[in-house]
Amino acid sequence: MTASRPRQTIHGACLQVGSAGVLVLGPPGSGKSALALELIDTPGHALGGPLLKARLVADDQVAIRREGKALHASPPEELAGLLEVRGLGIVHVKHLPATRLRMVVMLAPWREIERLPEPESYALLGLSLPLARIDPARPGAPARLRAALVHLGLA
Repeated sequence: MTASRPRQTIHGACLQVGSAGVLVLGPPGSGKSALALELIDTPGHALGGPLLKARLVADDQVAIRREGKALHASPPEELAGLLEVRGLGIVHVKHLPATRLRMVVMLAPWREIERLPEPESYALLGLSLPLARIDPARPGAPARLRAALVHLGLA
C-alpha cells in the first residue's frame, strides 16, 4: 500500500513561466485571470535574462499535490484549458496538464506593497515557496512577475 499524497484545491490561477510553475493568488476580481492572459500573450525578457514564455495550467481552481519535497499543480478536469476573459466570458486556451510550482504571487494594491521587502514565503501542504507581491493593475505587472523569477534564481 502506498502512502497518500497530500492534496489541496485552491482558488487561484497557475501558469508555467519559462520552466517555473507560478501560483497566482488574490481575492475574487483582483486580476488573476487578467494577469495570466497578459503573461500568455506577451512573452518577455526580465532583468537581462532569457525570454520567458507563459503557458496556462489552470484558472479559477488549481489542484495542488505534494510529491516529496515538490509541489505540483494541475487544473481540475472540468476546467482544463479554460480561462475567464472579462468582457468575453470563458475562452479555450492551450494549456499544460501540470507544472512544478516554484513561486507564489500574491496580488495586492500598489500602496500595500513594500518598496524594499524582506524575502517572504508562502506555506502550502507543509512546504514553503518564495512569495512575490504584485499589483496587476499597474503597468508592467507581467514584467515584475518575470523579474521576480529571475531575481530569485527560478528562471
